[in-house]
Amino acid sequence: MAEPTTTQTGTPVASDAHSLTAGADGATALHDRYLVEKLAQFARERIPERVVHAKGGGAFGTFTVTHDVSAYTRAALFQPGAESETLLRFSSVAGEQGSPDTWRDVRGYSLKFYTTEGNYDLVGNNTPVFFIRDGIKFPDFIHSQKRLPGSGLRDADMQWDFWTLSPESAHQVTYLMGDRGLPKSWREMQGYGSHTYQWINAAGERFWVKYHFDSQQGDLRLEADEAEAIAGADADFYRRDLHDAIERGDFPKWDLSVQVMPYEDAKEYRFNPFDLTKVWPHADYPRIPVGTLELNRNPQNFFAEIEQAAFSPANTVPGIGISPDKMLMARVFSYPDAQRYRVGTNYNQLPVNAPHAAPVHNYSQDGAARYTFNAPSAPVYAPNSVGGPAASAEAAGEGAWESDGALVRSAATLHRDDDDFGQAGSLYRDVYSAESKERFHATLLGQAQAITVDDIRERFFQYWTNVDASLGAILRDGYAAASGEADAA
Repeated sequence: MAEPTTTQTGTPVASDAHSLTAGADGATALHDRYLVEKLAQFARERIPERVVHAKGGGAFGTFTVTHDVSAYTRAALFQPGAESETLLRFSSVAGEQGSPDTWRDVRGYSLKFYTTEGNYDLVGNNTPVFFIRDGIKFPDFIHSQKRLPGSGLRDADMQWDFWTLSPESAHQVTYLMGDRGLPKSWREMQGYGSHTYQWINAAGERFWVKYHFDSQQGDLRLEADEAEAIAGADADFYRRDLHDAIERGDFPKWDLSVQVMPYEDAKEYRFNPFDLTKVWPHADYPRIPVGTLELNRNPQNFFAEIEQAAFSPANTVPGIGISPDKMLMARVFSYPDAQRYRVGTNYNQLPVNAPHAAPVHNYSQDGAARYTFNAPSAPVYAPNSVGGPAASAEAAGEGAWESDGALVRSAATLHRDDDDFGQAGSLYRDVYSAESKERFHATLLGQAQAITVDDIRERFFQYWTNVDASLGAILRDGYAAASGEADAA
């Protein structure tokens, strides 16, 4: 016999098909509490979608350390042989929840490690850089990539107006308009921490690091026409691919390596090492292998475990800290602020967000949807003399770069090889193959043709001329030829 249906408070209900009315054709009775509860719950099923990275999916897995990097960090999760449970969420930056997976976009790569020292979140993308270097521009950037307030449509003029007036975007836009903008699947793309982070070893020595996740499945792409066709046929193509691969036991894996910069190098390095629009050339700082990430378990409930999953670069652990990266520092504030609004004040008490391998001791109390609480005999303030938890700089292992005035001043000045277009030009000239360049040219010509404002289109050509003079000429000539053909027709 089936279990009886109940209200949220456990009381059996009489019917799931017929509400209580005054006679066969009478008015519905508002004291039918199950009807009211059911409709009220239904009306509140959704929470606000993420303002950015709304469309996504993810899975749980394991990170295993395969190489010894203890010389650089004391973090327990990176000690030799350590294993940590993980949650990895993939996403698209600009689209809404219902948008097609295969639109050209940057893909989010957000990883939560459930460690013995607390949760560590690494929030990145499938590119090593980003469009801007200062968080104060982030709302403007996202607005330019979303929709016009009047028509509700995305707009090429708005996008390129922002990009061409923000030259620091050139490196990321070169990635976006290249093959990285159309990955074959979430399984077959790279992941990056993107920002510069700080590692601190057991001796208190400090290092700057960048994270790289190489897909063992390969870094593969879709053709532009293929991606467009898939968008119309299956808006959940990436989400379905990941879920089905794990269900059949084809567990995707990534190899983690890091670039490590000695602390003092940052003060004189030729690029600002804390500029999110820049990479560190591998010739300067070779990659050091760390371990392997495997995804091997699908969520049991997508809403509870993926939609309500909350990531934040503020979630660090002893042996890992942030850097003077202005975008990173802004995100340390903004991400948890967004989660408190989107999921609720006590979002960290949800099972998917709560630490799985470390206890929680603090003086937090109350707030909507409070679930855990301290014993009534526990103190509710600090400092106290009755045995409550006490903060410990030694346990936290903070690196305190904030007090290093020379470093902070250095990070704010122009390093000798810093400019907005140089690394974008190197990516185009030295990394893109001949075939990739042809696809890149075709993509950019399509973008030029979508722009309707002459001044913005001229800035578009100048933008790419600044990246590479020959590229700018190719685009101008290609646009002129295409426009002439259109006029002749």
